[in-house]
Amino acid sequence: MEINVFKFCSGLRVLGYVMILLVAVIVGVSYYAVVSLTYGPLLLRGGFDSFLSFIIVIIFHVLLVLLLWSYIRVVLKDPGSVPENWRAVPGEESLEVGTSLAAAEDGFERRSRGGGYCIHCQNGKPPRCHHCSICQRCVLKMDHHCVWVVNCVGACNYKFFLLFLLYTFLETTMVTIVLLPSFINFFGEAKNHSSAAKSAIIFLAFVLNFAFALSLLCFVVMHASLLSSNTTSVEVHEKKGVVRWKYNLGRKKNFEQVFGTKKSLWLFPLFSEDDLEKIPALHGLEFPTRSDVDA
Repeated sequence: MEINVFKFCSGLRVLGYVMILLVAVIVGVSYYAVVSLTYGPLLLRGGFDSFLSFIIVIIFHVLLVLLLWSYIRVVLKDPGSVPENWRAVPGEESLEVGTSLAAAEDGFERRSRGGGYCIHCQNGKPPRCHHCSICQRCVLKMDHHCVWVVNCVGACNYKFFLLFLLYTFLETTMVTIVLLPSFINFFGEAKNHSSAAKSAIIFLAFVLNFAFALSLLCFVVMHASLLSSNTTSVEVHEKKGVVRWKYNLGRKKNFEQVFGTKKSLWLFPLFSEDDLEKIPALHGLEFPTRSDVDA
């Protein structure tokens, strides 16, 4: 009797809700340590210390708002669903990278950008689309399933995920830096029972943020590299052995395929109506290739 282990992957969604709770705890501990215990009280002292504390508190809140805004957007936004009974446009014999010949013989026509058929969803499969074993559905331009957001990261929410990654890294790095003096004084103040609880909270906040900042740095660098080459985490394996990745349009155009062309919205989890109309890649069904750009 064969057991499909992928059926149990849907259970990972439960872990995702635990991760959301963990994010809330980390944000709460960090806020209490930075604002309530460390720099909030200094605002009333006056002088340079008060001015510096004011700047730190403002930057902390700005990054926190942008972080939470991006996080909520990536959690709630559908990463991109394949339309029901989707069929590729006929007229091309070429196959998408990673698509088997068996799928081509199922009788489903293909579009010039590629395509296929998902045996799990019993539906057509657009180019750069992959089936998620956790969500139990196909996701347009799927990058990966992220347990931290209880959602897949795909064509429609990849920008929100990248901003969440960036702002979380900046926030955790900032918290680590501003709590460093208090962390250094931790062992001396810990002997004073009246400040032991305060020191323990600051110590916990510092350790958590320092650990996350280090780990997030790796993810920021990795996704910056993927973004610059217009590649998803899944496609890293598919493009091995390919001399010229056909979706690599150059760094500027690759960036615009995810963030849009309106510069004023690049740092916000938003898209302009003009970009949504003129950039099909934001919807995950059509993608320009090098041949299109060269032509």
